[in-house]
Amino acid sequence: MALATKSAGIRQLKNSLAQWLITLGGIGVLFTLVLIFMYLLYVIKPIFDSATIEPLSNISIESTSPILTTGIDELKEIAYTINSQSIIDFYQLKVNKNYLGGESHQVAGKKLSSLRSLTSDDRLSQVINSGIDHHLLLTEHGNVQLIRPTFTASYDSDTRIIIPSVTYPLGEELLLVDEQEQAISHLAFRMSDEQAMFVAFTQDGRLIKTTLIAEDDFSYDAEYEALYQEVDYSSDVDDIMITPDMDMAFIKSGNRISVFSLDDEYSVELKAVISPVLTNNETITSMALLSGGSSLLIGTSSGQVSQWFEISTDTGRQFTQARTFEVSESEAVSGIYTEQFRKSFYTMTPSGETGLFYTTSHADLWRGKLLESRPSAMSIAPRADGLILISANMSERNNEINSHIFNLELFAVENEHPEVTWQALWQEVWYEGYPEPDYIWQSTSGTDDFEGKFSLVPITFGTMKAAFYAMLFAVPIALTAAIYTAYFMTPGLRKKVKPTIEMMEALPTVILGFLAGLWLAPIIENYLPAIALLLIFLPLSTLITALIWHNLSKELKSKIPETWAPMVLIPVMMLAAYSAFALSPLLESYFFGGDVRQFITNDIGISFDQRNALVVGIAMGFAVIPTIFSMAEDAIFSVPGHLTSGSLALGATQWQTLVKVILLTASPGIFSAVMMGLGRAVGETMIVLMATGNTPILDWSIFQGMRTLAANIAVEMPESEVGSSHYRILFLAAFVLFVFTFIFNTLAEFIRQHLRAKYSSM
Repeated sequence: MALATKSAGIRQLKNSLAQWLITLGGIGVLFTLVLIFMYLLYVIKPIFDSATIEPLSNISIESTSPILTTGIDELKEIAYTINSQSIIDFYQLKVNKNYLGGESHQVAGKKLSSLRSLTSDDRLSQVINSGIDHHLLLTEHGNVQLIRPTFTASYDSDTRIIIPSVTYPLGEELLLVDEQEQAISHLAFRMSDEQAMFVAFTQDGRLIKTTLIAEDDFSYDAEYEALYQEVDYSSDVDDIMITPDMDMAFIKSGNRISVFSLDDEYSVELKAVISPVLTNNETITSMALLSGGSSLLIGTSSGQVSQWFEISTDTGRQFTQARTFEVSESEAVSGIYTEQFRKSFYTMTPSGETGLFYTTSHADLWRGKLLESRPSAMSIAPRADGLILISANMSERNNEINSHIFNLELFAVENEHPEVTWQALWQEVWYEGYPEPDYIWQSTSGTDDFEGKFSLVPITFGTMKAAFYAMLFAVPIALTAAIYTAYFMTPGLRKKVKPTIEMMEALPTVILGFLAGLWLAPIIENYLPAIALLLIFLPLSTLITALIWHNLSKELKSKIPETWAPMVLIPVMMLAAYSAFALSPLLESYFFGGDVRQFITNDIGISFDQRNALVVGIAMGFAVIPTIFSMAEDAIFSVPGHLTSGSLALGATQWQTLVKVILLTASPGIFSAVMMGLGRAVGETMIVLMATGNTPILDWSIFQGMRTLAANIAVEMPESEVGSSHYRILFLAAFVLFVFTFIFNTLAEFIRQHLRAKYSSM
């Protein structure tokens, strides 16, 4: 009695311990899934944060003449201003307790240095900002000088000291833009290592182009040859812009913008005319070139900004309005300021209303007022993380504007991922140079002015396409094999076949992908008619063999062991496959002119990739077949024997019993097997990575490839910059894949439970 009590206590302890361990394991799995879910959200969240602009510092500065432009270093520590007397002043913005400037501690707002760029008494009429750190000074007499503020860091006893200075890329001497030495009213400038280009409108009404060609390189030698050209243009000019590649110039005259081609050294030809459709009394008030110079932004008096760029049409290339931004309901757009490396731009109205927009995603990022009125000068920080504005100082004593005192205000900008919106990720986007909006994934390029294209639609579509063709290949084979193995096959043969197929699941998918890409894809390309013949020969040979077997005499059938009877099909199917491949060259030569691929591409007009959906479907189908087969076979084999016996006893045939009893009873398990196979196909990485061209396109064609979510993550995650939009969108792709499989598995479980409840009473 004591032993029985002790044994029962130990058994109860073991049961309790097992129950707790199983419960903890289940909770641990759920907790891990929640952690994965939360971490993905943590990485993804910043790309959907709104842009913010906050005041950072405000200092008062003195200037004996109007300030024409301003700028700031990359670290937002030192600002500079240029006034009409060509005086360049540098100011400390950031307080650094360890910074020693000479003998005194550096404080915010202190003037670090001041120098006069021009040695003559000429006053500046205009400062043209070219690039992020080049400023072209235009004098009242039509001469120019190019300056570049630089900031050199040095270290003294572990203390970083920034020393501002000015360099002269084209030399310190004044340059002559117009060979007739006339004053200039409007001027545009661009520069490369080999040449510098000016397009100007003189006060006597001439449009000129001046090119400075370096004898060696402007980076090492300021010597150059000057070429002067006069452009045939008879209208007045309000503004001039030159693209960074110096191929085109945009000349604004009233409500018309003329586009001139600058790539010819000897002539400047009119290329196009942009005439926006304007309402009554509406005028063009401002224009600017977007980063890269491919798009022109046009602001109007009605408070709108439109984006224009060139596209290819049936009649050639022409400028088209791609999108419009509503900047203000009551004011004109008085200024457009573009970022250097992104497609963002700021707008300003006369009352100081400021807006921040991103063109490609058509995003309205921020609206507000930075100052009470429009600033006299504004500049974007080199890293686009700040704004610096100059405004007139209002005297507190008499409430009047002090013409010698200005406010220099610095704003911090938080706008890390302006190109990412739900619309840009899931809807068609019109990118620069493309003829129409489209779904495009192209994250990298070989050019610096490349704009990332992050539509998730092509790679999500590729995931669905790969899974569809894999399931189309795997499901019929796996389910019919499972039905035959579980219901018709002899027990002896089943013991050999079932473990053999299940062992296929242990085959590394990288091997399947390798074989599919390097061995199977060339075979399919070279013997494409054979693949079509296999769809006919294999079923036909099986039916013929079955018919012959059915008509054999019982004596002959008895000589073949029942266990090995199905093996008769193996040599028959091998012979059918050999016949298909043997006939392939004949069919190709007779019907397709000797080249099926050329026939498909040229005559039918269907693109053909060697590594296509057909290759992926076959290769990934082999990876999915063991999963579906094993689960479906177990479900069919587990149907209670009394159901089969009862059906047969009531006079039903084996096929009737299979269709009406066995499959219905096993349907929950069969459905689970198919859904598990689908989950495996959706998440497969290595096969689709190696067996396709990884082209993110929207095409159901079986002869073209695709790019899936999983393969895209595997390919691009190693090369993405941590924290960048590209990096976080890849995590978003993983999140989409996670949610996709979660929803499918959840729906599959509900359907399985419903089928189980429906047929459990059988």
